[in-house]
Parts: sequence; C-alpha cells; structure tokens
Amino acid sequence: MEEISARLRQALAAPLPGLEAQLRLAPQPRVGWDPNRVPDGLRDAAALVLLYPHDGRLHVPLTVRGGGMRTHTGQVSLPGGSVDAGESIEAAALREAVEEVGVDPADVTILGRLTSLHIPVSGFLLHPVVGVAGGRPRFQTAEWEVARLLEVPLAVLDDPDTLRTERRQRPAGGRVIEIEVPYFAFEGEKVWGATAMILAEFLAVTRAARLISESLVRE
Repeated sequence: MEEISARLRQALAAPLPGLEAQLRLAPQPRVGWDPNRVPDGLRDAAALVLLYPHDGRLHVPLTVRGGGMRTHTGQVSLPGGSVDAGESIEAAALREAVEEVGVDPADVTILGRLTSLHIPVSGFLLHPVVGVAGGRPRFQTAEWEVARLLEVPLAVLDDPDTLRTERRQRPAGGRVIEIEVPYFAFEGEKVWGATAMILAEFLAVTRAARLISESLVRE
C-alpha cells in the first residue's frame, strides 16, 4: 500500500476536481444548495473516506444509518459526524470512524482532504478526509448508529453499470417538485446525495492517481 498511498497523497495535494466532479452525482435540482456559495453560520462536520485492501481489491467502507440517528435514517453515508469544539477535522473524522465502525486509528494514515460540501438539510459544512489502511480493519459497528456496513470495491464504484438515476418528488417552497437523483447501486442500497457527490470526487482523484487499474493489491 505504500506506493498507492504515495500516489494518492500526491493527487490530493494537486488542484482537486472539486465542484465539477461533485455535480456529476448531485440531485438536479439540489434543493437549498447554491453550488457557487457557501452560507455563513454552518456547523463543521467531518467524514472519513477510508481506502483499504481486501480480497485483492481496494475497498471503501460505507454505512447504512441506523434508527438511533436523528437525521438521514436508512440512508447510506460515510463514517462521520459533527466536529467538537477544539477538535481538528482529521481528529473528528477518525473519532467518528472509531465510534461507528470500530476502526483502529493507529491503523489509519491520513493523506489529505477532498472538497468541502454544504449539506442544506442539516446546516453542516462537511469536510471529507481521505485515509488509507494497510489491511482490512477489524470492523465493529455501533448498532444504534449503523444498521449495515457496506464494503464497496473501488472498481465497482467506477463501473458504469453501478451508476443509476431515478426521479423523485420533494417539497420545496410550499410546493412539490420533481428531481432527478443519480446514485450508486450496491447490494440493494442506493448511495446518493452528499455521499455520492463526495465519492464522485474521490473517484476522480483515484483516477488521477491511477488507482482504478489497481485490481490486485497486497495486504
């Protein structure tokens, strides 16, 4: 994983794909979101995008949010949550990964960040942190927070057959509008919204780092 980590760190240090990549997986329209403006007064949140080898392929863990969560119950997300006072973004991302899926922070090397993303429904500014682990973590999920753990191969996320779209109705300004929602389909789950937008940028970064072609890795 050393060469993979070095290539990914270099790609994260270069200018990021940013908004252009995020928009590829953004619902249209994304209610309450101006892509060219970050509102004042948002609360900081952090999420961990963790890359690790398993069964000869690179994977990313996602969670199906459990019934104990106040918002977004049943949705697929990255391990993450709000940043505590005096806490760094990176420390918050690791802490949330520990709490939600039992990742050992000693096994994770932080490589950088992706582009921050405004979450209109919760008033957060989400900062995605990218890390790598040398092997598959010994996952242990927090039952009240996580209904299901998804271990998604990077190559599956990049497969065009994984990407779908559907139309949904959403309330907006006292009326109901129809939106087009792109999502990743994986094991019966739909990965959409902010999580899909973050993964879209992550895929663009991993392509720049030439990681998509790494179908076989040593653990």
